[in-house]
Amino acid sequence: MNLRYVSIKLLRAIFTLWLVVSFVFIVLRITGDPTEQLLPDDVGEEIREYYRILWGLDRPVWEQYLLYFKAAFQGDFGVSFRNSQPALDLIWQRVPKTVELGTATFVTALVFGIPLGVMAAIWRDSWIDRLTMSFAVFGFSMPNFFLGILLILLFAMNLRMLPSSGYGTWEHMVMPVFTLATAFAGAIARFTRSAMLDVLSKDYIRTAEAEGASMSRRVWLHAFPNAAVPVVTIVGFSLGGMIGGAVVTENVFAWPGVGRLLTSSVADRDLAIVQGIVVLVAITMVTANFLVDLAYGWLDPRIRLGSGGQSR
Repeated sequence: MNLRYVSIKLLRAIFTLWLVVSFVFIVLRITGDPTEQLLPDDVGEEIREYYRILWGLDRPVWEQYLLYFKAAFQGDFGVSFRNSQPALDLIWQRVPKTVELGTATFVTALVFGIPLGVMAAIWRDSWIDRLTMSFAVFGFSMPNFFLGILLILLFAMNLRMLPSSGYGTWEHMVMPVFTLATAFAGAIARFTRSAMLDVLSKDYIRTAEAEGASMSRRVWLHAFPNAAVPVVTIVGFSLGGMIGGAVVTENVFAWPGVGRLLTSSVADRDLAIVQGIVVLVAITMVTANFLVDLAYGWLDPRIRLGSGGQSR
């Protein structure tokens, strides 16, 4: 793959990460004094000032900004205001549980979304197509928190089949994964259908059919690889939505992951924890989009080549 293409994408990814972290840092600093939230109302001003100095909040914002990035490059993301432990340690304790939930959601969405989209394209305007598009619209339209509450009411409270919250067994994962995967699988199915419809109308597909190629060979060997670019696009974009949805879903089901930690830290104005999680999420999303860009170049060389065959 062209080195210049990769370098440009990498620089854009680093610049985007810097913008996100800088924006969050400044917004958190100008929206109020954390000591007002973390300390009791009857605490004297001397004690508040002591904690401002201890946490470095007495310094100008620009100085806090420079010190934060200097420490971050050394792997130090500060100390939690709430319990005085390193922020990175507290975050990493929650990461495996969020990764577990996200991986199960990602696999579930791909396993259901891609085949549904392919079948909807093959049998266009059939009941399979209509059912798939109805599922996709349902996934787009249903808010995560509302779907999660409905599942709890049905399967936990009425049918008593699944636990309503917590972590520990595969049964605890069923409802959170279904809640997150519904929208993701619907988006993948819709874009897969659209891409496959475009490819299935091409001349080379009709030529393969005339030569006696089977339906499965035409679909999976000839059509789907050429329809993969739009599918990769929505997979990359949906990852960001899945991370955002995990924040809500983890709170609905009391899943002890990073999303739930973020919510409680925002409420407590625990700046070090919030900033550390934002950095982690930003790195995840930027990396995902960077890999999507690289996949574009690998799947379709025209994306990385300009007119006349010159690299962009």
